[in-house]
Amino acid sequence: MSVMAISLIVFCALVVLVVGGLLIRRARDRREIEAKSIEPEALYEMLNANQVLLYDVRRPLDFLAHPEIIPGATRIPPQDIAARTASFSRDQNSVIYCTGGDEETCRMVLAKARALNFTRVKLLKGGLAAWKEKGYPVKEYTESFTLDTAS
Repeated sequence: MSVMAISLIVFCALVVLVVGGLLIRRARDRREIEAKSIEPEALYEMLNANQVLLYDVRRPLDFLAHPEIIPGATRIPPQDIAARTASFSRDQNSVIYCTGGDEETCRMVLAKARALNFTRVKLLKGGLAAWKEKGYPVKEYTESFTLDTAS
């Protein structure tokens, strides 16, 4: 067998390994996101029973486009999460939401929550968009905020 043929076989094997690894990682991430997510109906019940803390962690431009918040939520700008949550209980039921719950944002939010040692944190499945789609209440957010887009 020629060196060229062996190189081609090795290259193809490496491509298969890399692609396979990425697919496995993506499937694992999806399972983790699913396990750490909560449906809007369940959150609504928990809020009504005062059994959960709720945090709005939308990016400033998303917040500017939709200046509303779920009643009872605390707004925490993404760049301030570590500083603002320093005194928060790490083992209390907490739910975090952003705009629409895209997979990349969910992974980032979960990674930050883990890094900050939150043990009972969930993501609102579908984010604010899913909450509003179910007809649950939102209120106008009237507090000032900065459009610092660094995160």
